Amino acid sequence: MRKTKQEKRRGRHLRIRKKIKGTGERPRLCIFRSNKHIYASLIDNTCTPNKVITSISSLSGEFKKLATDKSIHGGNLKGAEIVGKLIAEKAKSLGIEKVVFDRGGYKYTGRVKVLADSARKGGLKF
Repeated sequence: MRKTKQEKRRGRHLRIRKKIKGTGERPRLCIFRSNKHIYASLIDNTCTPNKVITSISSLSGEFKKLATDKSIHGGNLKGAEIVGKLIAEKAKSLGIEKVVFDRGGYKYTGRVKVLADSARKGGLKF
C-alpha cells in the first residue's frame, strides 16, 4: 500500500528529529505549515515531556496586528515573513539568540525558506 503525502512528510520529519535536539540554551525552531496557516515554535527537548518555550502562528493576535492588509495571511510568503520576524522578536526578548532549525519534513523552499530567512534577519542564528 502506498504512503500518503502526510505519511511521507512524517517519516522525513522523524528522520530529521533523530539528528536534531533542542536544549535550553539552543532550542529547536520547529515549523509546521498547512494550506492556510504557518506555525513556528521554540522547543526544549531536554525536558520530559518536551517543553514549548514560545510559539507564534498566523492565527495569533500579534500576527493580525501586523497583517492589516487582507492579502497577507499564513498561506503566502508575506505571512511567513511576518511569522519569522515575530518568532525572532519573541526569542530575543527571552534571551535566546541561537537555535537549531527543524524544517518539519518540508522542502526548504517557499514559505519555509522565507520564514527561516526572516528569523535570521531578526537576529536568530542557526
